[in-house]
Amino acid sequence: MNLSVLLFSPGPTEIIIILVIVLLLFGGKKIPELMKGLGKGIKEFKDASKEGDDKSIPEKKD
Repeated sequence: MNLSVLLFSPGPTEIIIILVIVLLLFGGKKIPELMKGLGKGIKEFKDASKEGDDKSIPEKKD
């Protein structure tokens, strides 16, 4: 395994610290709203990328 990956991968303690900081910054009520918005954004991105794929493939006309 690559040494740089081992050096910069967060362990359980670092993940807990990051989650506590996020909770303090945004509060308990705001986090579900942020995740809902993130989910909608990802869904819209996937839908848009599917539409782009459909338009780039030429259709055969017999």
